[in-house]
Amino acid sequence: MALKRYEGKAKILYATDDPQVLRVYYKDDATAFNAQKRAEIAGKGALGCRISSLIFAYLQRQGIPSHFLQQVGDREMLVQAVEIIPLEVVVRNVAAGSLCRRLGIGEGTILAEPLVEFYLKNDALGDPLLTDAHIALLGIATPSEKQALESQGLVINRHLQELFGACDLTLVDFKVEFGRDRQGQVLLADEIAPDTCRLWDRRVEGTSTARSLDKDRFRQDLGGLAEAYQEVWQRLRSVIPPSP
Repeated sequence: MALKRYEGKAKILYATDDPQVLRVYYKDDATAFNAQKRAEIAGKGALGCRISSLIFAYLQRQGIPSHFLQQVGDREMLVQAVEIIPLEVVVRNVAAGSLCRRLGIGEGTILAEPLVEFYLKNDALGDPLLTDAHIALLGIATPSEKQALESQGLVINRHLQELFGACDLTLVDFKVEFGRDRQGQVLLADEIAPDTCRLWDRRVEGTSTARSLDKDRFRQDLGGLAEAYQEVWQRLRSVIPPSP
């Protein structure tokens, strides 16, 4: 039996014969509000793995280095082992979620420029929002490293906006994480899927709840989470060319 290296809310990391390669297993668990709300949704893990694999491969072709190596099963992928930088990088294009609650901005307001925010990756503390001074105080990243992460987040945002736009989806916001490999190179890591992106369907009229094709369907008890993820998967497959 493979050695379990780490288990999170949605994924399990296993060791492989290569110490620099891990096998990631995507669970069917759905969580929200730092795992205060939980459920198991059949098929969610497989869809998350497929979508993440497709997007990681797409971004690699656009010149974005990541830990992704290949998908090896319906809900498993191989990745480079990295040391995760304990920062969640959130990029926002449209006001929604916590941004509206914190600043009183109306949901759906299109931001003049993408907004990049940093949160401490710490469930016990509730993943608090960080200022530049907080990041320096905690020694998580140097100012130049933090700037590089922000710049990379914006580049990823441009590529994802183009990709999801071709799928008739609005990329409202998303969260990415980064890690360092053994050479110290910073790589895009974790996952990119409807668990970590807020996506609104342009083919549907009405409120954000009616248009949601992401984890908000679970957060807000809207139902149809697996069906929403399946729709995202099918649209992505229709616009992303096969890997050479």
